[in-house]
Amino acid sequence: MRHTLTSLLLAAVAAVLAGARSFTAIGEWAADAPPRVLAALGVRYDPLAGCFQQPDEATFRRVLEALDAAALEAAVGSWLAARLPASQPPPRPGRRERPAVAVDGKAVRGTRHASGNGQARHLLAAADPQASTVLAQAEVDGKTNEITAFAPLLAPLDLTGAVVTADALHAQREHAQFLVTQKKAHYILTVKNNQPSLYAQLKSLPWRQVPAGFDARNKGHGRAERRTLKVTAVAAGIAFPCAAQAIQIRRRRRPLNATAKWSTQTSYAVTSLAAHQATPAQLAGWIRGHWGIEALHHIRD
Repeated sequence: MRHTLTSLLLAAVAAVLAGARSFTAIGEWAADAPPRVLAALGVRYDPLAGCFQQPDEATFRRVLEALDAAALEAAVGSWLAARLPASQPPPRPGRRERPAVAVDGKAVRGTRHASGNGQARHLLAAADPQASTVLAQAEVDGKTNEITAFAPLLAPLDLTGAVVTADALHAQREHAQFLVTQKKAHYILTVKNNQPSLYAQLKSLPWRQVPAGFDARNKGHGRAERRTLKVTAVAAGIAFPCAAQAIQIRRRRRPLNATAKWSTQTSYAVTSLAAHQATPAQLAGWIRGHWGIEALHHIRD
């Protein structure tokens, strides 16, 4: 009995979404699936027998173990990327909305037993935070190896005019140069002490003299939060490729208790976007939106 690859993959995905965690469970799910579900998944129908011919456990195991995971990732990511422009909401009048791509790594929960060395499998993903869609994904050998995988991960994607956000690990000169000169994209990169010279330069800017460009206050999860963003044009002393503006983000939080004290956290970022290319509110939205990729990490777990 021959089955199409598409029907096998769809059935396997549906089974996993329903809770299957092994080839045996996937086969059992397919065996118990009602005809209308099998029809929707494209499972082969035998007109002579008058029923659907579900793939069994051995078939799922043989096909999935032989599958080229990287090729499948690339195909699915390309398909999703091609569909996104049509699904995006229209831009607001008088304001240009740039597509955003968040790059972040993730140690996948529940994979230590399969790695052979006790280490969880580590994935580096590029995602559209607004659409909650993974555009590209690659397995890397630990968090520090995310750096070398950054450019190969993004190389196949059309990033022209997009804003790429990433955490401090990727505040690398080579990454910034790659995004702007080769991919014709813009970047917003968080900067921490792993880049001590750049971090010191950003921290020493005269922020007290810079007015807040964006201020947001909200309450939720049992706490009050205030986020303030300041932006200033990059001085000649900031030696980072294609940097146009420096960003300071200050977050103040406290429990919803009149006697509780505020805790303050200050972070810095650098962007290739000039003042005329993005408002402070847009920068704040992209920075906050970057962490939408955490929701995708949760789905993977």
